[in-house]
Amino acid sequence: MDRRELRAALSRAGVADGYYRIEGVHEPVPTPTDFLFLRQASDGVWETGAYERGAYEIIARHRSEQDACGHLLRLLL
Repeated sequence: MDRRELRAALSRAGVADGYYRIEGVHEPVPTPTDFLFLRQASDGVWETGAYERGAYEIIARHRSEQDACGHLLRLLL
């Protein structure tokens, strides 16, 4: 599963748009105050985590986009 497939799966499952941000695919405007995220770090590793109170907290780092997408899906369902 890639980021676009993840976005489609979350939409089909009825997960509210404001609960998550997927870099380059789903970036809600205005930005919610708290959300889970998936992004690619500058070193190429994929990160999943939570944004709360203006700070990003990395929950896990993943070697592949597929692994990161699976992790975010599990967190949100």
